[in-house]
Amino acid sequence: MYKKVLIANRGEIALRVIRACHELNIKTVAVYSTADELSLHVKFADEAVCIGPPASSESYLNIPRIIAACEITGADAIHPGYGFLSESANFSKICAENDFVFLGPTPDIIDAMGNKAQAKITMKAAGVPVVPGGEGILDGPEDAKIKADEMGYPVMLKASAGGGEKGMRLVKKSEDVIPSFKSASQESLTSFGNGDMYIEKFIQNPRHIEVQILGDSHGNAIHLGERECSIQRRHQKLIEESPSPFVDEETRKALGDAAIKGAKAVNYVGVGTFEFLMDKNKNFYFMEMNTRIQVEHPVTEMVTGIDLIKQQIKMHAGFKCPTYLENFKLRGHSIECRINAEDPANNFMPFPGVITNFHMPGGKGVRVDSHAYAGYKIPTQYDSMIGKIIVHAKNRERAIIRMQRALEETIIVGPKTTIPYQMAIMKDEKFRSGVFDTSFLETFEYNQAEYAYKEEKV
Repeated sequence: MYKKVLIANRGEIALRVIRACHELNIKTVAVYSTADELSLHVKFADEAVCIGPPASSESYLNIPRIIAACEITGADAIHPGYGFLSESANFSKICAENDFVFLGPTPDIIDAMGNKAQAKITMKAAGVPVVPGGEGILDGPEDAKIKADEMGYPVMLKASAGGGEKGMRLVKKSEDVIPSFKSASQESLTSFGNGDMYIEKFIQNPRHIEVQILGDSHGNAIHLGERECSIQRRHQKLIEESPSPFVDEETRKALGDAAIKGAKAVNYVGVGTFEFLMDKNKNFYFMEMNTRIQVEHPVTEMVTGIDLIKQQIKMHAGFKCPTYLENFKLRGHSIECRINAEDPANNFMPFPGVITNFHMPGGKGVRVDSHAYAGYKIPTQYDSMIGKIIVHAKNRERAIIRMQRALEETIIVGPKTTIPYQMAIMKDEKFRSGVFDTSFLETFEYNQAEYAYKEEKV
């Protein structure tokens, strides 16, 4: 087992990794920018090293400074968290070259699954269902038009190196293909340094379902059930839950089997997530694989009882997948709300600033993962997430009621947050019924006035 782990990240996920390491009796090293000097991950790590100014390029994305922090502290492993360098093949390679264990995939696996066009080919060969579409990288806008006309509309143009909503264009008619290709390719080139594009048939009104997998270095892989991630805006998740209210046992097994096939096809070690689109008939199609821990991993932990960060560390240390997980049964229902410093009434505009009053909920079945506190200043340079509220209950109905209660108890004064918006979703009959898809928020009506009192609490 490792003696000291450096966490190459910040905020909530850094604190989450620190907690797991301490329970494994592993020393921890936090790195931080000057903007994060007073963050809790800095306080609770055994050691902390400042690696630069607020700009990510000069701190959390600066590989030489992170490696230097490892060297001076004597760390033997690096946990990348999520975001930043977590899916950087170059970072994984440099860690290995400097004799530090990267607690994530090898460079080859990151490259193979990070290139979405190539990942699709790999998964198809492994027997994993994929979205119908042209194979491989498009030769240019004219090639895109030819393939789109053959496939039939609507189609989705996607950046091979993209993420989130960047480099994606929904195209509904032939004359829009070429200008859409050019704008998406340029956006991807600007954002990711790669303008390669591929094309897929657009699955109308799908659900976004993902499967958590765990793989070891002995050739074993298991799945830990699915997460429902359809409540999202602009491809950014807002609420996640496990299990999905739409997935039955037969479909769950099929999803899990597909994810295991995919994991074994690339000899995956550690934690990872296979993301699928599912149509109204419960046909599902591989979308992408995230070769890292996910923001929403706590809902899986709540319904399985597994500490995924601990298991991730153990898998990389050479442990085998626990045999008792091979025939696990999901226990109850879990829901997670991502609490962001954003103004829902103003197109979710980021709302950084000082938190003057801070109270998180508690009680039976309530978990809070957050690095914030009263007096904490939310930086302008990073993601706006303040933390996550996760609940667990016997069934979905009770989990929704528990989340309503937890959100009601939460007090965050200073920045505006997504809490009132999420409270409204919990009351929505369509959401409560479980009959929704990724378009849910497009028609969701939010009455700001009804929740104005949340901003008045002190």
